[in-house]
Amino acid sequence: MTPWSPEGAVWRKSSRSANGSDNDCVETDGKNAFRDSKNPSGGVLVFSREAYRSFIDALNKQ
Repeated sequence: MTPWSPEGAVWRKSSRSANGSDNDCVETDGKNAFRDSKNPSGGVLVFSREAYRSFIDALNKQ
């Protein structure tokens, strides 16, 4: 499997980000990668589909 790379990624604002908020985050289209929109050259979090699904499932149980 080829590791994910941010080069050439098309970032879009998350639908869960609050409009006008200082807490916006963005995600790649079709990938489970996230970054801080205020610091686009900073770090990127990348999750496998399974890990991301497990994370969302755990949040929904709370």
